[in-house]
Amino acid sequence: ILVSLSKTVFLTLCLFQALHQLYYDPNIENKNLAQKWLMQAQVSPQAWQFCWVLLRPEKVPEIQYFGASALHTKISRYWGDIPAEQYDTLKTQLFSQIARFASGSKIVLTRLCVALASLALNMMPEAWPGAVSEMVRMFQEEGGEVDGRARCLALLELLTVLPEEFQTSRLPQYRKGQVRGALGREWTAVYPLLQQLLRQPDSPPLVKARVLKCLSSWVLLDVPLNESEGLVEASFTALADPELFDTAVEAIVNTISQPDSQRYVNTLLKLVPQVLQLQEQLRDAVQNGDMETSHGICRIAVSLGENHSRALLEQVEHWQSFLALVNMIMFCTGIPGHYPVNETTSSLTLTFWYTLQDDIMSFEAEKQAVYLQVYRPVYFQLVDVLLHKAQFPSDEEYASWSSDEKEQFRIYRVDISDTLMYVYEMLGAELLSNLYDKLGRLLTNTEPTTTWQHTEALLYGFQSIAETIDVNYSDVIPGLIGLIPRININNVQLADTVMFTIGALAEWLADHPVMLSSVLPLVLQALGNPDLSVSSVSTLKKICRECKYDLPPYANNIVAVSQEVLIKQIHKTSQCMWLMQALGFLLSALPVEEILRNLHSLITPYIQQLEKLAGETPNPSNKLAIIHILGLLSNLFTTLDITKQEEESGENAPPIKSVPPQTGPNPVVVVLQQVFALIQTVLSKWLNDSQVVEAVCAIFEKSVKTLLHDFAPMVSQLSEMLGQMYSTIPQASALDLTRQMVHIFASETNHFPPIKALFELVTSVTLTIFQQGPRDHPDIVDSFMQLQAQVCFWFLISFTLGFSLLFRVLSLKFPEGPTVKSTCFFFTELIAHCADVPPVGQVLQEDGKLLLLAVLEAIGGQSSRSLMDQFAEVLFCLNKHCFALLTVWLKEALRSPGFPSSRVSDEQKDTFSQQVLRERVNKRRVKDIVKEFTLVCRGLHGTEYAADY
Repeated sequence: ILVSLSKTVFLTLCLFQALHQLYYDPNIENKNLAQKWLMQAQVSPQAWQFCWVLLRPEKVPEIQYFGASALHTKISRYWGDIPAEQYDTLKTQLFSQIARFASGSKIVLTRLCVALASLALNMMPEAWPGAVSEMVRMFQEEGGEVDGRARCLALLELLTVLPEEFQTSRLPQYRKGQVRGALGREWTAVYPLLQQLLRQPDSPPLVKARVLKCLSSWVLLDVPLNESEGLVEASFTALADPELFDTAVEAIVNTISQPDSQRYVNTLLKLVPQVLQLQEQLRDAVQNGDMETSHGICRIAVSLGENHSRALLEQVEHWQSFLALVNMIMFCTGIPGHYPVNETTSSLTLTFWYTLQDDIMSFEAEKQAVYLQVYRPVYFQLVDVLLHKAQFPSDEEYASWSSDEKEQFRIYRVDISDTLMYVYEMLGAELLSNLYDKLGRLLTNTEPTTTWQHTEALLYGFQSIAETIDVNYSDVIPGLIGLIPRININNVQLADTVMFTIGALAEWLADHPVMLSSVLPLVLQALGNPDLSVSSVSTLKKICRECKYDLPPYANNIVAVSQEVLIKQIHKTSQCMWLMQALGFLLSALPVEEILRNLHSLITPYIQQLEKLAGETPNPSNKLAIIHILGLLSNLFTTLDITKQEEESGENAPPIKSVPPQTGPNPVVVVLQQVFALIQTVLSKWLNDSQVVEAVCAIFEKSVKTLLHDFAPMVSQLSEMLGQMYSTIPQASALDLTRQMVHIFASETNHFPPIKALFELVTSVTLTIFQQGPRDHPDIVDSFMQLQAQVCFWFLISFTLGFSLLFRVLSLKFPEGPTVKSTCFFFTELIAHCADVPPVGQVLQEDGKLLLLAVLEAIGGQSSRSLMDQFAEVLFCLNKHCFALLTVWLKEALRSPGFPSSRVSDEQKDTFSQQVLRERVNKRRVKDIVKEFTLVCRGLHGTEYAADY
């Protein structure tokens, strides 16, 4: 006993020193060290003794707080350490400490309340029935030196943290249900107390605020709405008090947002008039610029409407009151000011409009027609309100906004765009006609009141709908296309929206190519403006993709303008890449001679620049230039695909879209053959740089993916270059390109020899890396295992290849998730062929036990739990295809003491083995077995941490 006592005394002294170091030492390393040690002390067995010492009255609040936190940690996480006979003693001590701190430090009081709450949750319902009733009774009794107001506040704090602690508790799932039920029954003890305190005229504002906070906490336990009706009414009354406004809003919103509330329709109907009575307070707040009050009232209205729209819609006899609520929410949507600078309320309402529309459209046809008659006009009004809210402020005001405010406004407009697109489902073609009429009147209106903001907002509405809705059959789009050239584009934001609107109509233009001449000049003109970089380039790309067979008459002009802006370096790198993709689409529709001519004109300046750079000494500046040029070529070749001409021309009847069959080599292949030697020269200088190598490989990889078998003329020389690259300095990008080549050409007799040689070479080089230690090359191992998974069994069928699992098994032990996943995928593919491919069967006979040991080690705790599904799949494949071998290997492996974990018993290992061997069909079941066993191996089985993972 003396030894134990001296340990506690010594630990307590150390605690004081560590806490002083944590709070007052300026050295951050000392603080971190102290914090780490204190966390360990908190969970030590001695914490039960020192926490009471730390709570003594003479200690400073920081030390007392740590003592209270230690108590909570021990009760919540180590409940099993407390003997049942000590429950009551611990309860009494905590009551005593809470009573003492009722007039003391608030942060310590809260931690003690949380500790008592955790104690109650662990004891309920059997060991402490009526826990909440007892808490209320204990604190309502005379408390000696503690005044009644302090005791009342302490009780409210305790009642508030109790449901909150339940939400975050580590109780097992079956216990959570029991405790939730017990807490629900205790509401009858809480409700009268809260009701009394909230309605007492002489209750101080602080007490009422705590009551409201307590209500917010308890309703999260799904307290029936009809059982809290009186408190909700009192909360509405509290909204008139500025000191109580925020907590009252929170209490009301939390109460009516509970999913179960929709069952209590009568109570909901009583709430609607109470919400409507807030309209005058809302208007006053808006008029006075009181954003907090308007925001709070809007939250209440939206919560009622959004959570219960269907229930309230179904009360047909009360349709006028619900319509009044909808109009109140409309007022909140159109609240004056620009979001987020002058108001932050309107964004809260957008989800409500989705919900209301969904509920209306879900009714049967007859009922739906009635509701549409009432609410279609409301949604037309909503469109007007949203387009008004989407308008930009004046140029001067917008210039004064911060970058963060501009970004929030951009996101807000995207939300409005999504809402408009959704509303189209209800309003249909009439919405587009409505927008078109307004835009037409606006553009023919010569009054000075018309601003570019009005025009931009209406176009934004068109764009929002056309981006995702098929507007090909709309009769207003031709008129819109005709109006666009009449717009006086004198502002960047307006010009951006004009561009995006044209881009959104690209598919329509493909069906109406005669209209291209109206808008294409605008796009090409905008291409030269760096402020319109994103919108103009993305729009040109969409037009070139959708309308490419109608663009030959414009091709020379498009290429010339594009070349000019590329040479002038007007656009950033990403937009340059998009522009090259656009040109690839455009050139794809031209005859081969014209493609080659345009390609020569387009890329010659870059080839010349690349030749110059290749002759220079490598440095960071010319590296970026080389990567940029290679990226331009890659993106051009990604979309330049003449192989689709014949397929697509067959589907399109108009003669203008028919394309004669192409003869001779593919233009991309012609260009690649011409620059191949130059690329090799670049590589020779930059072979050590993975980014340059990756950029080189990207050119060929994207070309192979696009051209497929048309890439055939280059297979031999590219295979040779890849082999040389990988032999000199192995890099993952070369393996990825090899995988593409093998996938497409390995089955073709003409190309089999170079592909075979390349595959053998990269396999040999990679296995050498394995022998030397692959740990420093997870990316190479990842790519190699993907290559092996895709093609190695095919090669084993085709020819003899020295093969061993030994080094590949090492990949399972990597900490990098992608590498392990690729390796597991490889093994599942390989094992599936052990019966029909003799070499694979032989390899598994020899090295299969090594594979199983690695899998078991991973399950035993060597690998992340997130990878257990992959290891389970390997185990399942072994069981399915190598059952006899697995039976022997499992028995031998699990016989070893402490393997795969010292935490599992022989009996648990036997159970695991039997469960796995029984499942040869149900892969999902094997995954569950592995997950269960890995928890046991890690000492996590049955813990809340494991359940929440």
